[in-house]
Amino acid sequence: MGIHYRHEWKHEINYADLLTIRQRMRAVAVPDPHAKDGRYLIRSLYFDNLNDKALREKIDGVNRREKWRIRYYNFDPSVIHLEKKSRMNGLGTKYSANLTAEEAQSIVDGDIDWMMDSGRPLVQELYCKMRYQGMRPMTIVDYTREPFIYGPGNVRVTLDYDIRTAMKNTDFLDPECVTISAGDAPIILEVKWDEYLPAIIRDAVQLPNRRAAAFSKYAQCRVYG
Repeated sequence: MGIHYRHEWKHEINYADLLTIRQRMRAVAVPDPHAKDGRYLIRSLYFDNLNDKALREKIDGVNRREKWRIRYYNFDPSVIHLEKKSRMNGLGTKYSANLTAEEAQSIVDGDIDWMMDSGRPLVQELYCKMRYQGMRPMTIVDYTREPFIYGPGNVRVTLDYDIRTAMKNTDFLDPECVTISAGDAPIILEVKWDEYLPAIIRDAVQLPNRRAAAFSKYAQCRVYG
């Protein structure tokens, strides 16, 4: 099976835009069934190396780049994903592997010798990057997401807001971990699709004077640690 790349738009929007898009999407799409009351909370722990490779590539707009993170939802550590997101020529793909809470905590603590024997290629790849390239947990990013899905084109539309950071704290499974608002971070509208974007969705996400942006939640939160 070949690599499956998806198209992606990102737009920085304001609260009035959010209300408009939310109303339109409720009319033409359906909420993600995993959302509770139409939304869920996401906590991610992003990785980078000693030279801030991922951060610098994002800021510089490098054509081919990747980022690593561990993520869970609604503060429920029973389902945790290790994810590698790759981008090339404006298209994105994501690789994912499950982690137990104990494994995720071990990675945070720098206890990584078990990773090579995990039998999961993505976990083994992260081990190599941590061992030989200085990759390490860098920043916690919290935010609220309202997700919508539309079958034709495998479309996913998300509204992300209340972006928060734990500053220098990387113990993302700690229920006492305090986060603060990541400055004046905008609301982010993301649209992802496979081969084509249906006109009904294209029309629904159109806003006047809004252009595609390269906003990075990770970069926004790295200002604080």
